[in-house]
Amino acid sequence: MRKTIILLLLSIVGCSLFAQSYERTDLGVKATIEATDIEIQFYSPRIVRVIKSPAGIPFQKESLSVIKQPEKTNLELIQESNILQLKSQSLCVTFNLLTGNVAFNGLNGRPLLAEKEQSTRFSDRIEQFFLLDKQEPVYGLGQQQEGAMNQRGESFLLQQENTKIAIPFFQSVKGYGLFWDNYSATRFTDNYDGTTFSSEAGDGIDYYFLYGESMDGTIACLRDLTGQAPLYPLWSWGYWQSRERYVSQKELIETVEHYRDLKVPLDGIVQDWQYWSTDNAYWNGMEFKNPEFPDPAQMIKDIHTLNAHTIFSVWPSFGVKTKPYQVFKEKGMLLSFESFPQPDSVRIYDAFNPEARDIYWDFMNKYLFSIGIDGWWLDATEAEYSNVNESQWEQLTGLGVFSKVRNAFPLMSIKGVYEHQRAVSEDKRVYILTRSAFAGQQRYASNSWSGDIDGNWETFRKQIPAGLNFSLCGIPYWNTDIGGFWVRDNSSANDSYRELYVRWLQFAAFSPMMRSHGTNTPREIWQFGQKGDWAYDAIEKFIRLRYSLLPYHYSLSWDVTSHSGSILRMLSMDFSKDKKVWDMGTEYMYGQSFLVIPVTSPNAQTYPVYLPQGTDWYDFWTGEKTAGGTTIQRNTPIDLLPVYVKAGSIIPFGPDVQYATEKDWQTLELRIYPGADAEFVLYEDEKDNYNYEKGAYTTILFKWDDANKTLTIGERQGEFPGMLKERTFNLQVIGSKEVKTVKYSRKKVLPMELIPN
Repeated sequence: MRKTIILLLLSIVGCSLFAQSYERTDLGVKATIEATDIEIQFYSPRIVRVIKSPAGIPFQKESLSVIKQPEKTNLELIQESNILQLKSQSLCVTFNLLTGNVAFNGLNGRPLLAEKEQSTRFSDRIEQFFLLDKQEPVYGLGQQQEGAMNQRGESFLLQQENTKIAIPFFQSVKGYGLFWDNYSATRFTDNYDGTTFSSEAGDGIDYYFLYGESMDGTIACLRDLTGQAPLYPLWSWGYWQSRERYVSQKELIETVEHYRDLKVPLDGIVQDWQYWSTDNAYWNGMEFKNPEFPDPAQMIKDIHTLNAHTIFSVWPSFGVKTKPYQVFKEKGMLLSFESFPQPDSVRIYDAFNPEARDIYWDFMNKYLFSIGIDGWWLDATEAEYSNVNESQWEQLTGLGVFSKVRNAFPLMSIKGVYEHQRAVSEDKRVYILTRSAFAGQQRYASNSWSGDIDGNWETFRKQIPAGLNFSLCGIPYWNTDIGGFWVRDNSSANDSYRELYVRWLQFAAFSPMMRSHGTNTPREIWQFGQKGDWAYDAIEKFIRLRYSLLPYHYSLSWDVTSHSGSILRMLSMDFSKDKKVWDMGTEYMYGQSFLVIPVTSPNAQTYPVYLPQGTDWYDFWTGEKTAGGTTIQRNTPIDLLPVYVKAGSIIPFGPDVQYATEKDWQTLELRIYPGADAEFVLYEDEKDNYNYEKGAYTTILFKWDDANKTLTIGERQGEFPGMLKERTFNLQVIGSKEVKTVKYSRKKVLPMELIPN
């Protein structure tokens, strides 16, 4: 009897010990397995955080990218032997209590992603292997220049540098994403053994699994986790002119005047470096010490009088004779790296220090924002440094050792500018153009460009997958220097470069920002001839097209802000079942209606176009309809970019204008592309302030019923001062020559029958 009781007690104790092999927490579970502390936290039913660190060493970290507070998530825990399942209403996480491996599955049991067994490493590097399906494409990882769309089989170092943007996030065509929350230099490797993130520094493994069920849903999860993108002003959707650089106040103003004289639309003008001085000792002083800029306040007023806007170049580095340098040096807020331009002792400020960010803004506000500039060209935010020795990687910043936080420099620097401007003024929306980015930067009104790239056809081709993969990291605003940054002197006089420039500009017309910039050769439209010349006429045609689509662009931006939308869309986002588009980096969707095929080869009289499966397509220029799943050769004269519109689209067209806000949208043309049901939400507000955040905006919903060939115009929702109370819509169904005119006020318009021929 005594032996029986002892065995029974031992059995009870053993079961109790097994039951205590993990601990339930408010967010999930935690356990210590094989000398590793592991915690699984549900931030929502679709977002799961996994933390791993050496046992007994507390892991304390406040994420720089993640701002979401975990929400209460109902979890069902099911344990079978050594496997613990954590089920939310959206996904199932399995946790192996013997090995510590974590895997993610759909509620239907569909495998999504799994850690490879015994692949967690903390020695020397922070490393985790994952197992993906062999044929599963993944996208993202920031902006790389290798030219690949699908990142399977790739290996590269995620480290911020000019032309490359490091974001340790990828997402799958299967509808999930993985954010590796580490700010040190990190190598991504995908090969036969698995997919790996391997970081140079960190206190532990910290990653987030996001299950959106679609690529759009995954981006919505990422924005929920790291912040939503605010709205840009309407004028920013117009055409921008820039060069490296305008050498005087007079030249800058005359450039805007010339566009006005030619009656070619323009909204933005950019002043690049050296307005502060041509002496690098005064590098980035922000003060106008260059005598060619004698009256900067009047210069800004003159530009505004011409109904244009301007942004100025500001760097994170400072010359030894500047006031910011002296203040930062006195307070010990300069990093020790040598920075461009070398060897002039230019040094970078410590953007990880909140007081340094305050000082940085104080100078920007005093010398630039206070005189009325409209936005920021934040250059070299990687930040740019060279000749770094081992001790410099280990120098202390406001957030600890530099090597641990280096990739987050652009995020922290831009955070300071955005938050400070918002604190100063709600009347002017923040607009930041920047050369680098990190996860979450969309919440700071960040628009990245692809850096100082070469002006040639091969580089041009690579920008398409570079921009699409960047957008798939949840940051919706991206652009390139039209024509490439580096070109030969006076290239704009050569027909070969003119062809490249025109093709690049056509691509930019369907980008979140249409901006001409580069060095060695000026890029203003008159540098390419005059009216009647092929290059000039093609440039003007696409600038005007950009402006005619302003209602579409601006409504897309509202979808970004209000519904976590994406403007640049790789084809897998909308056609994930069509395997032909899984690795296609030559075409993309602009919004959910336009299929854009940039011409990236010289002397192309025709160009191959693939029309994805699942819908019919309309040639934007001719209205001709073609079935999806078809490859065609499209004629491509120099003034034509292959553009197709998806069946089931409604596209608004605005008035002919010289600048974005010249005319209200009193009369709009709406083109309906039949073949499927369609919806479009027209968005309007006060164009440039933050009152929209308080509800000062309107939306009008248009719905096309394809079966009954009827359009319903919904009741206007919302209001704002100065809004249009009555207006006219000219409606045309593609395939019909008839145009139906509708007078519209706030009230709903009953379904109208529109029958194409």
